[in-house]
Amino acid sequence: KCRTCHNQFQSARKDGRKRQSLLSAYVWKRQTASQLAATYNKSERWIRKQIEEAEPQTNACTPQPTPVAADMTFWGRGYGVMVFRSPILKQNLWWKESFQETPWVYEEGLKKLLTDGWTIQGIVIDGKRGVAQVFERYGIPVQYCQFHQVKTITKYLTRHPQTEAAQELRAVTLTLKDATEKQFRTNLAAWYEKHKEFLNERTVTPYKKRGWEYTHRRVRAAYRSLKQNCFRLFTYQRYPQYHIPNTTNTLDGMFSQIKNRLAVHRGLRRDRRYKIVAAILSGKRE
Repeated sequence: KCRTCHNQFQSARKDGRKRQSLLSAYVWKRQTASQLAATYNKSERWIRKQIEEAEPQTNACTPQPTPVAADMTFWGRGYGVMVFRSPILKQNLWWKESFQETPWVYEEGLKKLLTDGWTIQGIVIDGKRGVAQVFERYGIPVQYCQFHQVKTITKYLTRHPQTEAAQELRAVTLTLKDATEKQFRTNLAAWYEKHKEFLNERTVTPYKKRGWEYTHRRVRAAYRSLKQNCFRLFTYQRYPQYHIPNTTNTLDGMFSQIKNRLAVHRGLRRDRRYKIVAAILSGKRE
């Protein structure tokens, strides 16, 4: 009886290794199901079944103090994956499928990491409304991604603004990565003093209740964004001992890798796509 159990265990173990090997080839070597079927002399249906039954292995990481970058990547408008990553350890600590990027998803990931014993020294996020407060309630320093802030300003002003005020505001914005908080605030305040009359120009609009609107609304919106976010754009400078990055680039690179590998397997069902995503995020290769 014990010998039978032992044989069953060895057989299951061997099957598990085979599934892991297939999943690894499917994900990391970019082989399609048809290519694997030809290699193993099996049907595509059998290959897909083995891949579906394989469980992505994870690189175990001891909970410890670390800064974290958190962001979400989307496929289409209604499906994405949230990821928490340690830029110091170069490890993804938590991820989850989600249909919306909400503060509650961020809080779920934070609570999971804290429960597991992680100490979050600082968090880098893209500045989505309501997310910073989730971490600040736990006393965690919040850094807004400076790259995303530049993208926001570009959205308002374009890469080639036409007015002098917009051109100079974009120039101030592009100093973010090299400036100290004091320098940036000084430059932004000087810009405002120079162009405040321009910002306050109004256009008559009889069809609106108050009868007017600001003429340069997009420039005003860009300035307001910088002024409101300024405090969180330089958090990394106030806590140099924690080595908090000033961008979410560590995740942007990971998301690019995921999408490049998924491009080989177009048309996947959601569960199969997530299998590949989880395998990449786990960082474990055969």
